[in-house]
Amino acid sequence: MLLSSRTRKLILSNNNYKFGITKAIRNVSSTTVTQQNASDANANCKKNTDNTYDYIIVGAGSAGCVVANRLSSNPNNKVAILEAGGKDWYPWIHVPVGYLYSQGNKFTDWCFQTTPQKGLNGRSIIYPRGKVLGGCSSINGMIYMRGQRKDYDTWKELGNSGWGWENVKQYFQKPLDYSNDFFDEHENSEIKDEYPRGGEWKVQTQRVKWKILDDVVKSANEIGIKTSKHFNNSNEEGVGYFQVNQNEGFRLSCAGAFLNPAKDRANLTVITNAQAKQIIFDDEDSKNVAGIEYYDKNGTVQTLFANKECVLTAGAIGSPHLLQVSGVGPKELLEKNGVKVKHELNGVGYNLQDHLQIRGIYRLKEGTETLNQKYHSLIGKLKMGLQYIFKQTGPLSMAPSQLGAFVKSSEDVDTPNLQYHFQPLSLDKFGDPLHKFPAVTLSVCNLRPTSRGSITLDGPDIRTNPIIDPNYLSTPEDREIAAQSIEWNRKIMGTKAYLKYEPSEFLPGNDVQSKEQLAEAAGNISLSIFHPVGTCKMGLQDDPTSVVDEGLRVHGLKGIRVVDASIMPTIVSGNTNSPTIMIAEKGADMIMQHD
Repeated sequence: MLLSSRTRKLILSNNNYKFGITKAIRNVSSTTVTQQNASDANANCKKNTDNTYDYIIVGAGSAGCVVANRLSSNPNNKVAILEAGGKDWYPWIHVPVGYLYSQGNKFTDWCFQTTPQKGLNGRSIIYPRGKVLGGCSSINGMIYMRGQRKDYDTWKELGNSGWGWENVKQYFQKPLDYSNDFFDEHENSEIKDEYPRGGEWKVQTQRVKWKILDDVVKSANEIGIKTSKHFNNSNEEGVGYFQVNQNEGFRLSCAGAFLNPAKDRANLTVITNAQAKQIIFDDEDSKNVAGIEYYDKNGTVQTLFANKECVLTAGAIGSPHLLQVSGVGPKELLEKNGVKVKHELNGVGYNLQDHLQIRGIYRLKEGTETLNQKYHSLIGKLKMGLQYIFKQTGPLSMAPSQLGAFVKSSEDVDTPNLQYHFQPLSLDKFGDPLHKFPAVTLSVCNLRPTSRGSITLDGPDIRTNPIIDPNYLSTPEDREIAAQSIEWNRKIMGTKAYLKYEPSEFLPGNDVQSKEQLAEAAGNISLSIFHPVGTCKMGLQDDPTSVVDEGLRVHGLKGIRVVDASIMPTIVSGNTNSPTIMIAEKGADMIMQHD
C-alpha cells in the first residue's frame, strides 16, 4: 500500500502508536515504553529489587494509562503496570472505523457475553471490553463526553465530598487539547478557559459529514430540539455533531495519549500478556496488601511486590472480579465459589449500571446515500480507501456515531435523560454485514437507568470469565422510558424535514403501538452501548453497598485503591471514557498527595 508523504508524516508524528501497517511503524510502536513480556518477569516469589515497585497498576486501559503516566512523572516512583492483553500493533485499532474489526476480536477484546436477560426477552448479548494496551479506548466509539453537572453533584450529595462538579472539572480540563476549528467558532476567553489546549487528550471535529444526518438536525429542530455546537456544557441538551478523540483522522487511545509520552522514563515498566491472578497480603491474617500475582503468557505465576500501593484499574468487570477471587467480597458468594474469605465486603461486584441502546432502524428511499451502499460497492470501497490513505477523511475516519442529541423523555425530568447516536448505516447486529438497502439508525439510551446488575466470579480461577448480569429493563421506570424512546424516534422521523427520504420503520416496525408492545420490542432490538460502571461503588463506610471511600481506598484494607469506572456511585449522563480519565487524573493526584 502506498502512502502519501503527508500520511507517513502524520503516522510517525501521531501520538497514538500510529497506524501499524508496516514493519517500521510496528517497531516504533514496540519501543514507545519500557516493556517486557510477562514470561521475562522475575519468577522468584521472594521480595527483591527486580520484582519490587513503589506502585503496581493492574490494567493498562483508559484509567491505567493515565495513572501510570502521572505516577511515573515523579522519577522517585518506581512504577509497574500489568496488561492482560498485548501491545496495540493491530492496524485496525488506529483507523477509526476499525472498531468493527476490533470488537469481537480475541486479540483486542475479552469477548464477554451477558447472562440471558429477562428484560431482553431471554437474549444473551455481547459485552466488548478492551484487552490490549489502551483497553476500551482502543476499541470504543471515540466520543468525547463529560456528562452533566448534575451527575457529579449527585455523587457529592451521596457523601463523596470532593467529587462535585466544581471539584472534578479541573481534572477534565487537565489533559485536554481542543482543536483549532472549535476555537474558530468560539472566540471568547471564557470558552478558551473552559476547553484548554496543550494537553495529551485531543478533542477534534469529525472529518466526515452526511446529508442524511444534516437533515436529522433539521428534523430535530422542527420538533423543538435546538442545535448544539458542543455537548460539554452544564446539561448537554440539543442536537449536533459529536466531538471525538482523534488525531488528524487517527484514533487516539489512552495508550497513545498517556503511555507514549512516558516512553523514556526508566522508572516505568509495562508488562503485557500478564493477567493478574490475585492480590496478595503481608500474611494470612493481615489486611495490608503486599502485591500482585499474575500469569505470564506461558501460564506461569509471577509475583510483584508494592512498597506503597496496588492500584486496580481493570475496569468495571476486571476490578471486582480480581477482588472477589482474592477473597474480598460477599462472604456467601466467595464461599460458594471455593474462595477463602479474606475480607468481607458485600458491595464488591454489585451496583452494575450500563446504558442500553435501543436500535431503531428506518429504511430510506432508494438512491439515498448511506454507508450501506458504499459498503456493498467495489468502487465505493475503493474511494473510501483512497480518501483515508491520502487525506485521512471519509467514512474510514468515522466514529461509530457522528451525530447525537440529548432530550428529555418527558416534562417530568429536569435535565435530558435520553442520548441519541444517529448513524448513516444499518445492520442486524454488530459483526454482521451492513444492509443492502439505504437506511439510518437511531440508537437511543436511557442515561439514568434504575436497573442494577452484578459482576460475580464463576469459580476461584481468574481465567474463568465472570458472570455478567446487567439486569436490563428490570424496573417499571426503565421499561416506561424504553417505550418513550421509541416514540421519540417516530417523532424525529415523522417531520416534514425528513419526508423527502420516505422513511419507513424497519425496527421495531409500525405494528408495535401500545406501551406494553413498545417495551417488549425494546427488549428485542437493544444492545449494550458498552458503558458498565459502579461495581466498586464509592461511598461512605457505613453504606453496605460501597467498596471504596472518597479517596478510592478499599474499605477495611490498606495499600490498595480502585481507580476506574467501577467506582462511580451512579452512572454519568453520556459516554463514560472521558469521565473515567477524569477519575484517573483525580485518583493519581490523591495518591501523589498522599506521598
